[in-house]
Amino acid sequence: MSTFIQGIGCRGMVCAIGAVMLATLAMPAAAQAKKAKAPAAAKAAKAKAAQPAGPLQIELSQNLPPSRSKALQDLVKRFNEQSQNAQVTLVESNWQAAKPPHMMILGGADEEAFLSGKTRYKPLHALMKEAGVALQTVKPAAMLTKKPVSARGQLLALPVALNTPVLYFNRAALKRAGVSTENPPVTTWSDLQGVLSKVAANGYGGCPLTMVEPGRVLIENNSAWNNVPVLSGKQPSFNGLFHVKYISLMASWARADLLKFFNDRAESEGRFIKGECAVFIGPSDSWAEFHPHHSTGFDVGVTRLPYVDDAPGAPQNTLADGASLWVAAGKKSVENKAVANFVKFWLQPENQVIWQRDAGYLPLNKAGIFASESTLLGDELENIKVAIKQLSNRPVTANSSVQPLIEREATRRVIDEELGAVWANHKSAKAALDSAVARLSSGKKK
Repeated sequence: MSTFIQGIGCRGMVCAIGAVMLATLAMPAAAQAKKAKAPAAAKAAKAKAAQPAGPLQIELSQNLPPSRSKALQDLVKRFNEQSQNAQVTLVESNWQAAKPPHMMILGGADEEAFLSGKTRYKPLHALMKEAGVALQTVKPAAMLTKKPVSARGQLLALPVALNTPVLYFNRAALKRAGVSTENPPVTTWSDLQGVLSKVAANGYGGCPLTMVEPGRVLIENNSAWNNVPVLSGKQPSFNGLFHVKYISLMASWARADLLKFFNDRAESEGRFIKGECAVFIGPSDSWAEFHPHHSTGFDVGVTRLPYVDDAPGAPQNTLADGASLWVAAGKKSVENKAVANFVKFWLQPENQVIWQRDAGYLPLNKAGIFASESTLLGDELENIKVAIKQLSNRPVTANSSVQPLIEREATRRVIDEELGAVWANHKSAKAALDSAVARLSSGKKK
């Protein structure tokens, strides 16, 4: 049918007759022009195929807490606004899909499952080199989780959600108890006990202190912070006098209602924000949940994790852990190039500052570290300042470096289970730690 008949919108029998007549009249001419039109049609098809199909679509999956997800969405939006050739899209898919996303932010058990078995990722250092894009990050340190780092110290993934345990306090609650908050109110666990007793007697008897991830805080980080080993050779050894002593102290706090544990991190953070708990010990990125409530009258302070006052050489350094950005293997080079540009964008100084402020995670390069030390942002990055000083308090030792065996999720689960029996007054500190060491040494993690 001719474009003319199509254009006037004919219908029914009239349209059909007209089409037949035109086709009949055009048959001789069509036969003669067939050879002439073929090369032209081929050239037009080739030109159409050469036209760009729009920006390249790069998929990113993640499972960050809501406020951190919002920070990631904002980062992606800023990247897309300045990128003409590629657009990043947040998707619900994961690494187990038949066609996994180009990028995945993975942490915890999900990250460990991803890393088990065959290699499913493209090493980040190799991807950036092949794409001709500089990887502007700090050199992975000994207090950094080993999961995104190769045996040669090269980044396999970008550790975008690093954090370390710190102590937060409700300034109003401490002032009400007569505790000054001008300087850090506590430095040791003994100091903290005195503060908790005071706030318990002044309106916070229900929850002077709450803590999340107790195994990570009390075994992994408290050991490193006090420069005490958690391994003897390749076997767990955190059931000696040092560990039994302060876990027994924590147990006494739980029995005296000075220390409360809740179902999960979100509940503990929520109770602290509501003013139900006076002190909170947990990840440094919890600041992203707490600080926005400052405008509503919730005045929160942050300081270093307490150390054991009679531990030789304490305080030493704590450890940094968290989710990382992994790149899926088997993608096209043009897609990897787009991923490299996204990583480069994420590492730009201005984006590092915004990521620290909005997500609460630790900086990934020197520009981010310098920004956290600036006074221009007031106290918006106070958690970052405290965390960095704590992580770099002293040069890392063999005892204060990350131990891959201990940072495994299965290990943490065993430790938390045994500590849970202590908080419930079902086991003594010694019995629980002995049980945890025995289970881990025998491989019985269930």
